[in-house]
Amino acid sequence: MAQLDNNTTKLTKVFRNKGGTSGRKITEIMAAIDENDTVAMRRVCTLKGLAVYLNEDPNSLIKEYQDVDFHEAESEMEKTLIGIYVIKPEGEHDLDPAEDIGIIIEGVAVLRDLPDVATAVVLLFGLIYTLNMSYPSNLRYTFEFFQKVLMGLDAKKLSNKVQVLRNKLLE
Repeated sequence: MAQLDNNTTKLTKVFRNKGGTSGRKITEIMAAIDENDTVAMRRVCTLKGLAVYLNEDPNSLIKEYQDVDFHEAESEMEKTLIGIYVIKPEGEHDLDPAEDIGIIIEGVAVLRDLPDVATAVVLLFGLIYTLNMSYPSNLRYTFEFFQKVLMGLDAKKLSNKVQVLRNKLLE
């Protein structure tokens, strides 16, 4: 997480320069920081913004549910190959703490009651890496960024999208 924190300011600047639909989505995501400027919120917004910047859906990585719809959420979780779930209290504001944060692998919640989304992302990355699983194809570039730019693992071979983002961070 230290590498994410070190790159947050640079990533935010790169995100602000993004135009089009992706730029608008990133602006909406990053607006949450104005309402609740905490380290945890900055990390979540940066992670979601990163996925959007790389033309991937952050909702594929982090799925949010209301606790009222828990049975519906459970059935959706069973269909999830790899992801993070966040269960929010009914009718609560987005900034309020989650009731539960966990990791799903192949439809099974393998970790529950995690302290925050950023921790869940780090643990998910670790589980994928340790279990030698393939990254989800719809989040391929996001996980590649985690691995090769933030973690510095196998950083010599980057996809074009990740290479361009890395170059912008080095400017």
